[in-house]
Amino acid sequence: MTQPLMPKATAVWLIENTALTFDQIADFCSMHLLEVQAIADAEVAIGMQGRDPTATGELTQAEIDRCVADSSARLRSAEQRIPIPQARTKGSRYVPVAKRQDRPDAIAWVLKNYPELTDGQICKLINTTKPTIDKIRDRTHWNANNIKPRNPVNLGLCKEVDLKREVDLARARAGTVHSTG
Repeated sequence: MTQPLMPKATAVWLIENTALTFDQIADFCSMHLLEVQAIADAEVAIGMQGRDPTATGELTQAEIDRCVADSSARLRSAEQRIPIPQARTKGSRYVPVAKRQDRPDAIAWVLKNYPELTDGQICKLINTTKPTIDKIRDRTHWNANNIKPRNPVNLGLCKEVDLKREVDLARARAGTVHSTG
């Protein structure tokens, strides 16, 4: 059984607000019986604010009532209903201003080395737009004369595993296999 987050403060609240026995409180809070008696006698935890275990979901009122009625029963923690954090959806990620000028070079490199990648895959990989890809492909980009194909992994615009995954996916769709040898 897991003990409450703040056992002493929980014991203070249980002593002040319930008719549970000291044994039951000591067992639930993972404390010694003498510690619970000292709290009740105001020898320990003087002025400590009690912590309501029902408000935090560690206990239910029904469980407290059950143990009050039967002094030999032991308190059981309530099932924790902690919401599982949602995975963040893959959206556009922030690219620092200093790296934005490297995008056309990365797009040119991907178009040259992996023509099987779709525009959508390139957009997702390098975080760019389809019109930009079209302009670089047609050499109508405003800075077309200065674009030098450079690896987007080396530029820090994507991760190598992401690039490999997209290339493998594109090749699987096309039905081609690349030999590495």
